[in-house]
Amino acid sequence: MAADTDRQAAFERLFAAHYRAVRAYVLRRAGPDAVEDVVAETFLIAWRRLDTLGEDPLPWLFGVARRVLANQLRAARRRGALATRLRSLAGGDPDPGWQPPPLMSPELAAAMASLSPREREALLLVAWEGLTSDRAAGAAGCSPAAFRVRLHRARRRVAAELADPAATQRRPPIAGEAP
Repeated sequence: MAADTDRQAAFERLFAAHYRAVRAYVLRRAGPDAVEDVVAETFLIAWRRLDTLGEDPLPWLFGVARRVLANQLRAARRRGALATRLRSLAGGDPDPGWQPPPLMSPELAAAMASLSPREREALLLVAWEGLTSDRAAGAAGCSPAAFRVRLHRARRRVAAELADPAATQRRPPIAGEAP
């Protein structure tokens, strides 16, 4: 019984230390209606794997949240594919793509939309989550070298997009945005 109490106390410390960071990570990547479910599932997985967590669990938690979000995205895509097929019968539009957070400037949102999902995630892990490249590589599920390449490409592409005033004229509209 003491082991259960110790395990619960360790989980409570983990939760208290990292809940806000994980919630913020998810909030910046998912709609507000999905945030609590993703965070809850992330910490459920952490509870199950509590004995295997290392000294720095935050990148691992971000990685778990990323995979939970990816699973939800795959499920949404499956539902969306069905909805698209049904809409195509009625002449509707396809599903929207990446959604920038409401406070992001339109120029930066356009530049971020031009990135691949992996490049965008690399940039967001470093810029928004404040992780070092090595820690972010753990969250992204790749080697530190591969992560640094992704990050470099993302930074270069965003800088080029922001430096080119005509880029906002060429970009496709972001989902939910007026053309």
